[in-house]
Amino acid sequence: MATISIGELMTVKLETIDSSSSAQEASKKMKENNTSSLVVIDNNNNNKPIGIVTERDLVRKVCLNDASSSNMLIKNIMSSFPLVTIDVRSSVGAAADVMIQNKVRHLLVVEENNDISKPLGIIAPTDFVDYLKENLNIEDDDDDVNAKILESLKEGEEVVEELEQQGKLEKDSQKGGEEYEDEEPRQGSKTKEFL
Repeated sequence: MATISIGELMTVKLETIDSSSSAQEASKKMKENNTSSLVVIDNNNNNKPIGIVTERDLVRKVCLNDASSSNMLIKNIMSSFPLVTIDVRSSVGAAADVMIQNKVRHLLVVEENNDISKPLGIIAPTDFVDYLKENLNIEDDDDDVNAKILESLKEGEEVVEELEQQGKLEKDSQKGGEEYEDEEPRQGSKTKEFL
């Protein structure tokens, strides 16, 4: 397996939004920049990053609550508060561990001295795709891809169980969504083929 640092996987282009902006403004900015997250900054504190707002935050905290997106402030819905960071030289495994331990999907990548005022990039689950593809030796054969993904997910479940046994992860932290198991996938027939 190739050993690479988070600095080689991270997304360098950071899109930011002020904490006093609305959820509607965040949604528009995400659409315009084709991104699923924005680094939340505090304009009153030299544009210091203070959190991250994601599409998931918008869905769970605005849409599901039928809240007005033009009146809902980013500072009230952002996740990762306090902001979770990772050193640019950290391994992929270390980043995954930090995500699991903090129950977040995005990490702000910073220099060794953990200076969040000068972020270098962001790491999100989608940034792991090429790494996984390379290290799982995935080729173009769909059956092979599906088998390797399922194998990887199974290994991930074993890691979660081990962390739960060690008391490093809350029991059944990966449970949820059982009430939706019988629903048809909304992403189309490709999803059904995978399952």
